[in-house]
Amino acid sequence: MKKFLTLAALLLSTPLFAQTPPQRPNILGISHAGFFVSSLPAALDFWHGLLGYDDAYDLKNPDGTVSIAFIKINDHQHIELFNQKPPAGSGYLSHIAFIVSNAEQMRLYLASRGIPVDSKVGKGRTGERNFEIKDPDGTLVEFVEPQPDGMEAKNAGKFLPAARISDSIYHLGFLVGNSQKAMAFYGDILGFHEFWRGSSNGKELSWIDMRVPDGNDYVEFMLYRDLPPPNQRGVSEHVSLSVPNLATSITRLEASPAYKTYAKPLAPHTGVNGQRQVNLFDPDGTRIELMEPFTASGKPVPPSAAPPPN
Repeated sequence: MKKFLTLAALLLSTPLFAQTPPQRPNILGISHAGFFVSSLPAALDFWHGLLGYDDAYDLKNPDGTVSIAFIKINDHQHIELFNQKPPAGSGYLSHIAFIVSNAEQMRLYLASRGIPVDSKVGKGRTGERNFEIKDPDGTLVEFVEPQPDGMEAKNAGKFLPAARISDSIYHLGFLVGNSQKAMAFYGDILGFHEFWRGSSNGKELSWIDMRVPDGNDYVEFMLYRDLPPPNQRGVSEHVSLSVPNLATSITRLEASPAYKTYAKPLAPHTGVNGQRQVNLFDPDGTRIELMEPFTASGKPVPPSAAPPPN
């Protein structure tokens, strides 16, 4: 009997009986991006007055002041404005966030791939299940599993003014210093798919576009040779909003009473990717890009073969 038990224990310890590694759950798209703002009233004038959005849900401090304002883009995407200056040495980007089908499964999967994670999934102040990690460049990445009693479900169909300039976040851009490490993390571990890369000068790579594995949203690696100083990172750490017709969108913006306060020219151009776009900047210099989701010519632009920056 003892020999049988010893043999059984040996067999159970072999790879044949090993537990199946956790599988990655679905990453469905972009949930939100968070930005620090030095003046919340000025930031809200930009998002409300000029771009036409509304707040879905605001979190307040004990003294009644707003700590985080939520700018609702659609029923699944929003922008979080943190009513505080960024930490020393940081730009205004706080974090980026993705929608997942199962937050706990994602936590276990990342742990199995050697990524440091929290000991459990929490439930945020908005009622959604979530947790955070850092990517190889130190960008804070949040994974969100929406809940039936969460902010998004409670506010479905609400706070969506017809005047808002766009109804979807097209992509998020953030700084990447080592493209190989970023590709290993977002591509090999998270399952994002590269679909285009471009160069601003034809000599070295400037951007790599990576689509979420289970949806259409994407992120844009903003590659650099020298890390920009904190007060100049807003050009790279940006939000791109999809618009069906750029010329119509610009006409609407210029007709807005808030445009007189904005007082910056709207200069449309066709990007290296062949898509029409225009850049706006919030009071802290964070870039909000309006972009048509198709090329001006109707034909795809080949990806660049330039090497990444050293």
